[in-house]
Amino acid sequence: MPEGHTIHRIARDHGRLLAGRPVAVDSPQGRFAADAERIDGAVLDEIEAYGKHLFYWWSTGEVGHVHLGLFGKYRVHRTDEPPLPKGAVRMRLRTTDDGDPVTIELRGPTACTLGPPDERDAIVARLGPDPLRADADPDAAIDRIARSRAAIGGLLLDQSVIAGVGNVYRAELLFLHGIHPERPGRDCRPDDLRSIWETAVTMLRAGVKANRIVTVDRNELDLPKGKRIPRREATYVYQRDRCLRCGTPIRTVEVANRTCYYCPEHQAR
Repeated sequence: MPEGHTIHRIARDHGRLLAGRPVAVDSPQGRFAADAERIDGAVLDEIEAYGKHLFYWWSTGEVGHVHLGLFGKYRVHRTDEPPLPKGAVRMRLRTTDDGDPVTIELRGPTACTLGPPDERDAIVARLGPDPLRADADPDAAIDRIARSRAAIGGLLLDQSVIAGVGNVYRAELLFLHGIHPERPGRDCRPDDLRSIWETAVTMLRAGVKANRIVTVDRNELDLPKGKRIPRREATYVYQRDRCLRCGTPIRTVEVANRTCYYCPEHQAR
């Protein structure tokens, strides 16, 4: 499932292509057809990202909602004649003005709906603060974790606690702060929780910029200057056999029904 940096990058990139332009909307698959008809030809004012959710603000006053889930994917075509849709295209967005032609296809999302703004507000109300948003309140997440008996490894994945952090960032955040994934939230020091939030902000921003997850400091890698960090070297513990810093064999534990990677040397219980 895409983590928060991917969703914010989609909102930024697709917004630059579509925002402020009239857009033809249809649903070749048919499941979004009735909603698509209501906004077909409307101007897309803005694409908003919040955690792992995308919101499309239309000039009709309605708001589209997309949650990619495990299988949702976008495909962008920037040609005068995009290919005929193949497969189950849930939503297709096509520019109709004299600007550069753009067609964006959405396949396989968990959610793709259209409704009034209060439906968007109800979704956001269920989410914790998003580290990538300027309006985020870190204290809301820190206080929630500090009061909880639940394992911090599960709390970091709980979108009602922090919106946008996923399995990779969870493992890397806990490693960098030396916290075992199963430590109860209330047993973490407030200063550590605030530092975790600040690191999450830094990591996710870097992810938006790079359009990929890279949590390591390249100075810790034996790479030529300017060489792109390979995916297998982009994390400290996630999906690694040995800890990047100390070489200790990585262990895993199931927390919140997801495998969490950790270093027993740096993250002792």
